Amino acid sequence: MFEKNKPRYLTRGVDESIPLELQMFMWEAIDRMPEPKDYLQVFRLAEQNCLQVIHHTAEQPEFDMTYILPTVTKAVTAKVYIIDDGDHCTMLLASEY
Repeated sequence: MFEKNKPRYLTRGVDESIPLELQMFMWEAIDRMPEPKDYLQVFRLAEQNCLQVIHHTAEQPEFDMTYILPTVTKAVTAKVYIIDDGDHCTMLLASEY
């Protein structure tokens, strides 16, 4: 799951609402995860004390990690799914699922 050579896509909603730096950070977070990886990765983005908080979870195997980043611009609040369907990986807003 989530091999680096597999095509990676994102939806229009992600493109319009999630800064490129955060998109890249989420892909990198998946790349650095230990194997095996679940086909569904969940990222909850929130602002806390002027910082960008990213809570990354997966169900099988269970994974839970929280990242706290300084914000250069306005922090984003969103729920993002990244799904590996076998042929490619797609980043989408939970509302687009």
